Parts: sequence; C-alpha cells; structure tokens
Amino acid sequence: MDSRDFDQLEREAYRLMSPGAAAFAMCGADDEITTAENAKAWRALRLRPRVLRDITKVDSSTLVLGERVDTPLMVAPMGRHRAYHPEGEAATARGATMAGAIFVEPTNATVSVEDVARQRGSAPQWFQLYLPPGMKEREALVERVAAAGYGAIVLTVDQPIGGSSPRAAREPIPPSADIRHVNLPGHPPATTAYDPVRKGVLNYPTTWSDLEWLVKRSALPVIAKGVLRDDDAVRCVERGARGILVSNHGGRHLDTTVTTVEALPEVVAAVGRRVDVYVDGGIRRGTDILKALALGARAVLIGRPVLWGLTLGGADGVRDVLRHLDDELRLAMALSGVPTVADATPDLVAFGRSG
Repeated sequence: MDSRDFDQLEREAYRLMSPGAAAFAMCGADDEITTAENAKAWRALRLRPRVLRDITKVDSSTLVLGERVDTPLMVAPMGRHRAYHPEGEAATARGATMAGAIFVEPTNATVSVEDVARQRGSAPQWFQLYLPPGMKEREALVERVAAAGYGAIVLTVDQPIGGSSPRAAREPIPPSADIRHVNLPGHPPATTAYDPVRKGVLNYPTTWSDLEWLVKRSALPVIAKGVLRDDDAVRCVERGARGILVSNHGGRHLDTTVTTVEALPEVVAAVGRRVDVYVDGGIRRGTDILKALALGARAVLIGRPVLWGLTLGGADGVRDVLRHLDDELRLAMALSGVPTVADATPDLVAFGRSG
C-alpha cells in the first residue's frame, strides 16, 4: 500500500458502508469546518530534516505510561464497529494487536470488554469511558474494565451534550437488535448522539469532581480525553490524571474549535514534563505522525482510517492501515535524520507555511 492506495481505501470503504454508517464515520459538527481543518493543519506544517545522521536502524517504538510499545500509533475510541463489520470491535482489537498498536475500546462498543480483551496480544488495551449517570453503574463498569486486564481508562471530558451534525441526522444508523451498546445497562440499541430524539440531552455531564472520583476509585491510570487548553490540562493533572489526550473529538461536536495541531504545543508546555500527552484529529500520513511526535506527543490516535480498513478487510484491514502508517512514519524518520522517537524534537517542525 502506498499513499495513493491509502486515499483510494477511503473511497472504497465509504462505497461499501451503509448510508448511516458512512454518514456517522464521515460527519463533523455543523459546517464540518474543524473536521476539515484538523487534517489541513498537519499538512500545513513543514519539516526541517537533519542530515548526515546515522539512520542505519530506525526504531518507532516508544514508551506509553512507562511501558514499551512497538509503535506510537493507537486506535482511537469509536463506537458501533459492528455497523462496519460483523465482528465489530473484536476484529478491530485483533488488527491492532497484529500491528503492535494499543486499542482503546469505547464505552459505546458493540462487543463487550471481556470479548475484546480476549483479542489482546503483546500490545496493551485501554478503555474509553463515558461515565454513566448512576453511581452503581459507574462502579460496575470500572470494575469490569480492571478485571478484564485493561491498562488505562480514557475519560472523555469534552462531550457533556451531543453536538449537531446535519449529515448524521439525515442518515442515522437504524436501530438493530444485533448492534447494541453491550457495555451499558440494558444493552440499548446502538443509536448515536446525533439522533434527533437526543437533541439537547445531557448525556454525560462530567465535572471536575467526577474526574477526582474516578482517579480515586479506579485501579488503573486515568487519561483525560478532549483537552484543548493549557489551564484545563494543568487542572486535570492536579486532580490525578496520568495523561492528557489533546482532542477536539474529530470536529464532531463543536465546530470551529482550534485544531489539535494548534492546541498540542501549549498543552505539552504546560504538563508534558509531568505526564504523557497524546493527540488525535486528522492524522493521515506518516509525516503527520512525525510532526506530532516532534511537537511533544507521546503517541497519536488514529480514527476514521481504522474504520476504512475494518470495513474492507476486518482485522487484516485494520492491521494493514496501521502498518502502512507505521511504515510511512519510519520512512519519514529516516529521511529527517531521526533514528528513534526520542530524537523527534520541536526543531524539526516549522510553523506558518501555507498548506
């Protein structure tokens, strides 16, 4: 697979998806400005390669929460994978394992935490958490995740209420008895936050006290997902978060937010010496990944491209997407004089160039 094949992969995947699944995968909030700008922002950065470095061996492995992993790629939490492949998140997790990448299972998965855990290989698995409103349900889910051997909890902090996506509202994923949110009480059908009946509903009104509760209650390290400001990042760390995920939810809930490229340096400057910082949003090339690492991200999370691979090839398709991106990253590292991830430093990146 080369870059042209990768772009073709996107087009082929959307042709195979049902209308509702395609709309949910593609959509952004309102005018979809942030969704488009996320990807453009990475392309607008320019690399400043070093020369005459020894790149005989290029190693893309890194440390995540102090644990060595094969690649700085992670699979971002995205719900409803059985809308894209019959095996759902089990196939996604297996593909991530084959690529040596961390899989982050979403709360709104269509395969249980226990069944996903059975796909685990040498790469860790994390769990993305939307806190259910009931305390009993919260505690039960947190305990299940820990018992299943997950390595961290990724608490989404930027979606107390669903955003507005005209695209997804026009083409909803129809309710199905076979596609349910199996990790939630009652296993409700896998509808989305863009369903018109959920407009204005406070789904997960998480607060600072909820973060403090989770840090104290969980046996696992907690990552705060959805942070775009340095002051919020500092407050998360002060309340016990072990990592910060710079994310604007793929531009899917609040349009015209800053891109993750813009937010990453200020968050790294504020907390990057104390905790890991991760980033997602619009990353489509190995050069994008190298830029993110140079700007201080410990790892990057890949979203929509994973769904393309899952749709077309199940676990093998997910593996191929992740391996392709890691191959591109290692090539970009070699051509930039960066033999290890630790050698990716901010001086590799130039800002302010046209995309």
